[in-house]
Amino acid sequence: MERLPSLGKKGTIYAAALFFTCFSAFPFFWMLITAFKRDHDLFNPENNPFLFNEPATLEHLRLLFEQTLFMKYVVNTLVVGGAVVLITLVIAIPAAYSLARLAGRWGESLGIGIFLTYLVPPTLLFIPLSRIISMFNLGESLWSLILVYPTFTIPFCTWLLMGFFKSIPRDLEEQALIDGCTRIGAMVKVVLPLSTSGLLTVVVFAFTLSMQEFIYALAFISVSAHKTVSIGVPTELVRGDVFRWGPLMAAALISSVPVAVVYSLFLDRFIAGLTMGAIK
Repeated sequence: MERLPSLGKKGTIYAAALFFTCFSAFPFFWMLITAFKRDHDLFNPENNPFLFNEPATLEHLRLLFEQTLFMKYVVNTLVVGGAVVLITLVIAIPAAYSLARLAGRWGESLGIGIFLTYLVPPTLLFIPLSRIISMFNLGESLWSLILVYPTFTIPFCTWLLMGFFKSIPRDLEEQALIDGCTRIGAMVKVVLPLSTSGLLTVVVFAFTLSMQEFIYALAFISVSAHKTVSIGVPTELVRGDVFRWGPLMAAALISSVPVAVVYSLFLDRFIAGLTMGAIK
């Protein structure tokens, strides 16, 4: 009889885990089944929306790859995301290290001030930033996004890495300094290798945020060949009140699965980076 409460507790945990697993996986299932359904099957209200009532089709994928510049959008997204990640790391790492180790008691206040700039909504900034982009003649160019996106990735990543660097004991750096390393050498050889989780968190955050950003991409780029996935897919596949749900879901599925796989593979380090950076 004593085992009944334990079995009931485990059953509750497993049931909750199963529910949240199905809840999380349902969008991918919906995108998958919609991407391969025929239009007649998709729009017929009498058909079961969760099953293939008619034979599956590849027409939506054919339309996506042959009648749109989807692969160009993917390449543009990778270029912008990679550049934003690189810029964010180059600026956020020394900034966070300086605030965590060299700024003294002012470092905490400065870090919070930098983080607060991340909270400013893009809807207030895209108009003045559009003027800046126009002044530099970067309109209709991927460089406009590469220049603007770090303005909201760097503040958060700097604040995040600050907390992570503070969690590393100073004694390790002092030992490296005694052994002859410079301050930069101690940071590169001691601090950064111990901050893998935090750096991975910064990479994933900066890339996914630049990948899904919509307002700046819509305001700065209208040429189809220069669009990213976040803006190219909806603007090319939604025409007025006509929604091409099959190609839309196919594009969403192809774009989201790699990101979901990366999150799944590095989930433990990603959580460690977020929690340690926030708590410490």
